[in-house]
Amino acid sequence: MHSSSPPSRSAIWLPIFAGLSASLVSIGLARFAYTPLIPALIQAHWFCASDVVYLGAANLVGYLIGALIGRPVAQRTSNKTALRLMMFAVTLSFFACGFPLSVNWFFGWRLLSGVAGGAIMVLVAATVLPHVPAARRGLASGAIFLGIGLGIAGSGTIVPPLLSLGLQQTWFGLGLLSLVLTAASWFGWPSEAHHPAVAPSIDEPKTATDPRVYLLFAQYAFMAAGLVPAMVFLVDYVARGLGAGPHVGALIWVMYGLGAIVGPVSYGFLADQFGAKVSIRVVLVVQAIAVGLLAISSSFTALALLAVILGSFPPGIVPLALARVHELIAQHHQQQVAWSRATVSFATFQAIAGFAYSALFNASGGHHALLFVIAAGAIVVALLLEQGMRLLNRRDDVLPVLN
Repeated sequence: MHSSSPPSRSAIWLPIFAGLSASLVSIGLARFAYTPLIPALIQAHWFCASDVVYLGAANLVGYLIGALIGRPVAQRTSNKTALRLMMFAVTLSFFACGFPLSVNWFFGWRLLSGVAGGAIMVLVAATVLPHVPAARRGLASGAIFLGIGLGIAGSGTIVPPLLSLGLQQTWFGLGLLSLVLTAASWFGWPSEAHHPAVAPSIDEPKTATDPRVYLLFAQYAFMAAGLVPAMVFLVDYVARGLGAGPHVGALIWVMYGLGAIVGPVSYGFLADQFGAKVSIRVVLVVQAIAVGLLAISSSFTALALLAVILGSFPPGIVPLALARVHELIAQHHQQQVAWSRATVSFATFQAIAGFAYSALFNASGGHHALLFVIAAGAIVVALLLEQGMRLLNRRDDVLPVLN
């Protein structure tokens, strides 16, 4: 009987803190702390330059695998157990990366950290959001994925002082931070009142064939392709491409991190206020312009401003896409299935784009602007798919009249 009473504030914020910690450890740190480590890994002769780029891609490939296996793992155990296990796996990988035994050893641990990130991305919202009032879910999912933004910002501020202690100490420092967050969130996960695996499948055909859901998957995939160049090459573009040096590059990365902190909560708030469909449209227009301008900007002020806008995008579109899934699909189990598929489409395009942009960058002799123009094009395609959604909506409105 007492389950119908509104949950206390602490009962809501504890799971949100656990979700934030999970996204901070598994994506914020595991993926983004690697970016500022790239020059140090090459300079310390741990690996050659081509291997370092290849090792960076290992995390993206792992992310795709994790997105695919996240739900099956949770169904065999429980969401709570799977999330704890994945956070522990990331922590272990940080400590293991402190020992440069071989490229394969390093690749394996970077891959594992990516697997954990993908699985957490699929499971974390489904575990936490059912315990949050419906009107606050956009904001709550923004708070969960704020962890990604904190990780991006943290990678620009924590990694440089750690590097002054040494490369191995940097990996151990990240491992220690990850261990603390894993322990702090351990008992914050909500217990599942109903197991998501046992759910009626009556609605399955209806939601599975809704073309707007598939269009969202496609949109989300092109967003992934559009965010990779700035995410991977921004620091290098400023430091080497524009000749501003590593110090200015690091400053721009901190601005990118600032945007990444602001992004999830503000995009989630937008989804709560104006609906996810309208919010996605506005965000895509702004991002397409920002990425396009990056290709022709060289002043520090312009780059800093663009970095904030671009930084808000990778973690910010997660709560937006999730809110859109909730708009299109009513049933909880089906929302989980759709979100899992959306994450897989995002992860697939992100991994392909990661390899493709790296190959193009090498083939073009290090032409950054070309990558940014292609990225802007990918975001424009995502916008055009939105027009496709509108046409489908119009068709749905007209069909009953014709019948």
